[in-house]
Formats: sequence, C-alpha cells, structure tokens
Amino acid sequence: MLNQTDMATISDGLVEDVAILALERITKTFPGVKALSDVSLRLIPGKVTALIGENGAGKSTVVKILTGIYQPDGGSLRVDGQPTRFPVPQAASRSGVTAIHQETVLFDELSVAENIFLGHAPRGAFGLIDLKQMAEKAREILDSIGAKIDPEHKLKDLGIANKHLVAIARALSIDARVVIMDEPTAALSHKEIEELFELVEKLKAQGKAILFISHKFDEIFRIADNYTVFRDGQLIGDGSIADVSEPELVKMMVGRDVSQIFPERTSNPGDTVLKVSGYSHPTEFEDIGFTLRKGEILGFYGLVGAGRSEFMQALFGITRPSAGTVEIDATPVHIKSPADAVDHGIVYVPEDRGKQGAILDMPIFQNVTLPSLGRISSRGFLKLAEEFKLARDYTERLDLRAASLDTPVGNLSGGNQQKVVIAKWLATQPKVIILDEPTKGVDIGSKAAVHEFMAELAAQGLAVIMVSSEIPEVLGMSDRVIVMREGRMVAELTEGDLQPETLVRHAAGI
Repeated sequence: MLNQTDMATISDGLVEDVAILALERITKTFPGVKALSDVSLRLIPGKVTALIGENGAGKSTVVKILTGIYQPDGGSLRVDGQPTRFPVPQAASRSGVTAIHQETVLFDELSVAENIFLGHAPRGAFGLIDLKQMAEKAREILDSIGAKIDPEHKLKDLGIANKHLVAIARALSIDARVVIMDEPTAALSHKEIEELFELVEKLKAQGKAILFISHKFDEIFRIADNYTVFRDGQLIGDGSIADVSEPELVKMMVGRDVSQIFPERTSNPGDTVLKVSGYSHPTEFEDIGFTLRKGEILGFYGLVGAGRSEFMQALFGITRPSAGTVEIDATPVHIKSPADAVDHGIVYVPEDRGKQGAILDMPIFQNVTLPSLGRISSRGFLKLAEEFKLARDYTERLDLRAASLDTPVGNLSGGNQQKVVIAKWLATQPKVIILDEPTKGVDIGSKAAVHEFMAELAAQGLAVIMVSSEIPEVLGMSDRVIVMREGRMVAELTEGDLQPETLVRHAAGI
C-alpha cells in the first residue's frame, strides 16, 4: 500500500517519469455513495497492472475516470509525469488511453475496417473517407496482432473472440499507449484466452501500459506484472505480483481470509421434484433425461457449445423442444412459455443478466418484484409498501450493495446485478431454480456469498440446477454432475467420481 513517503515521491515527480498514466489521491462521490476515497494507480510502459477488487470496490469508477467519462472530485491525473485533465472521452483518446470492455461496443452492420476507424477514418480528396486506405490500414493493424480477419467482412459474421480482436485493433488504430482490458476473457474459450494472452505479450513488447481487470486469479498471476487492490473505494495495497500470494490478495480484497470458498454442506435430498425425459431439440440437444430432488444441487458441466444453456432455456419455455416430457412432483406439465414455467415453480437465472435477466433502466425494487406483482396487488393497484418490503427482504438475504432500492440496476456492479436477478426469481417462491453461470464476472467475495446462499436454499428444500464452466465451482457445490458434450448427456457423476480429470475427459470426449 502506498504510504505518505511514496505519495510524496510521486508528488515530486520521481516516480511519474516511468508511468505513462497515473492517478493521485483520487476521490469520487455520488449521491449517498463515496465510490473512491484517496486512491492512486500507476500504469507503466511494457507492464500489465492487475486491478483487483470485489464488485463495488471502485474499479469501474476508476476506468471511467481514466477514459474521461467521469471527472474526479479531488486528486489529479498525470500523463508522462505532467498534470492533465480528461474533461471528455475524446481527451483521453487523444492522450492514447483506450478501453476494451467485457461486452465490446461495436457495430454489427459495419465492416471490420469501419469499426476499427469509426470516428477517425482516413480521408482523401474533398474530405471523403478513403475506403481503400482504411481497409489497408485495418489489415496492417490486424496483421500486427496476428488476427486473420478480412477487414471488409461485416462484424456480425465474426465470433466473440474475433470481435474482441477487432476491439483491440480499434484501440491500436488511435496509437493507444494505455490499453484497459475489463474482464476480456469472460466470453472466450480456453484456446481464445491463450491467443489473447499472446497478444498481450505483443502489446507489452510494443511498450503499451496495460490495465487488466479480472476476477480470475489464475489469469492475474499468469499475465500481470504488478497489482493494485481496491476495497470499498479505497486503495488497500499494490506492488509486484511476484511478491504476493493468492491468499494475501484475497485477504486484501475482502478484508478477511477466504481459505474455503465453498460452504460445508450436508446433502440430504428429499423427494423427486423434477423429472425430465427424452428432451430434444432439432439443432441444440438430444435425449436429455434426469431427476432432481428437493434440497439437491445438480451441476451441469460441459465445454463451450455443449448445449447446456440451450437446454435450460427450453426447460424454462424460452424455446420449444421437439420432443420430451417434464414432471413436477410426479405430475406431467406442459411448458410452452416462461410464464408456464414460473406457474409450475421453475425459474431461470440466465448467464447474460444484462440482456435477459434484468431491465437495467428500472430501479432495483421494481426488478425484484416484477414476476410477483400479483402477490403485492389489490384490485389492480400495487401496494407500494409491500413491494418495497418484498424487494428489501430478498436483497438483504443476498447482501446486495446499493445506495437504495431506487437505484437503477444498470448502475450496479456485475455481481450486484446478478444478486438482483436471483432475488427476483426467489421472490416467486419456486420449487426449482436454474442458475446459469451464477458467478460469471463476479468477484471472489461475492462468489462466496452466492455459494453460501445456494447452500442455504438447498438446505431449505429448494431444488437447484447449476450450470457452470468453472470446475472448482462444479466440484465444490454439486451433489451430482451431469456432463454434456455436443448436445448430449455423456456422463452422470456422483460424489465418488467427482474429480477434475474425470469431468474434463468426459466433456472433451477423451
């Protein structure tokens, strides 16, 4: 952690000569919330600095200050040791600062080259955009990062990994000196992550300063040179990644030891609550069948493209299967829509909470109570006090962190958005809850809270289906695990068979 001597050294300019971009004693306050309090951060050329912290620690606020979206209330920014301001995002861009977000902000109907040079395209005679020169420059940038992408192709024809490469190429097109990567691997396969890390090494060799934000400690220890830890808007510690251990970082993040992420559980399943037989879809999955008992956590594991999420969406009525039956409490049911699923006691917390799980512009309390309006209405009129009480009860159980229940969900961190979606469905008092990647993009402290709550739900008799790509989570939380590959069930594993190697062998078809 920076002490007063360190800060004095920074102020004297003795450290800033090696930092491309630095924040000094930055403070930022929003109504009812002090997002940042006296924090500092240095980004060094040719180095990767990992910014680590729980959801709500202030990471997103720092990124918005670095990119000119927010203005600090106190403190200063320095570029190459000189005080500066980024009053608008264009000012940050002119100083060579660019951000690549978890969800790339690009345009599907434009070509790759047009996306790369949007807003600063090369121009020829009469000020018109020179399409040929733009394509040539785009190809040069793509070649420099090893991206085998045709710059004239429409962006919509690319996969997620290639879209990330286009976002990086766009960053390099403005001669970026500082590249901010915010959860860049969240939607990538293992192979694509390896390719991204190779690209990071190329950027380091070019002298770029990289701010790497991730909740995945294996990635941080592999790719980062330095670390900075925030907690509750304050700087807790920073230094060389070689001088710190994972337990030490975790303790700095959460203010406590988290040696055991997964809660101890005594599995005692009750009667069968859900039975699925012969569930099939023409293109996504085939012949899925299993039973689920009260108080049980059933894990679903598989590699990208295994069909797990597609099956869950069909079970919830989002898509229609071509064959198969569902029984709830030994009674056949027909699920033709999500409303049918909810009526029968099945709820689904999707992987993409931003697009499918919540209405981001609406406040927390309205999101939570949306599926339960019938319970808190009388003669067509909402009972506002009961609506707030219902929302408060379930958000408090999940330890939601927000200034108030009136806060729009879009203003929350990713982990807190996930808690809102879970609270929304728990308020319907379901029999079966499907959690699709419940801790994706969630920090380690919030992960522990979600895991503890999952264990609590199972202990209360709720039947839980958990789809997860994280092997530790699958092994640490599941009573049984179903492994899928290419749309089919290939294994059903119980406690004695739950080993990492076994999961991977079945998932990969080894």
